[in-house]
Amino acid sequence: MLFAVTALDKPDHLPVRMENRPAHLDFLKANLDKIKIGGPVLDPDGQSPVGSLLIIEAGDRESVEALLANDPYAKAGLFGSVEIRPWTWVIGQPD
Repeated sequence: MLFAVTALDKPDHLPVRMENRPAHLDFLKANLDKIKIGGPVLDPDGQSPVGSLLIIEAGDRESVEALLANDPYAKAGLFGSVEIRPWTWVIGQPD
């Protein structure tokens, strides 16, 4: 099952994001078998990251929560909110 995860940063936490970015990228790379798509959500001007969007393949929501708990961004307290929703891939699905 696929899950869409939207995590929005706490206000004024760009320094926290940037400090933890290398470890976060290592975390993503280490979990490519589960994380199918990922990238930052940008501010309205498209200039600065203000959150993250991930598509994760997992058996259930609890597995997604367990994975996300190990993300360096989460451990650093970056996110003000995190939404996890089941998701179906329709358009642009890879072969």
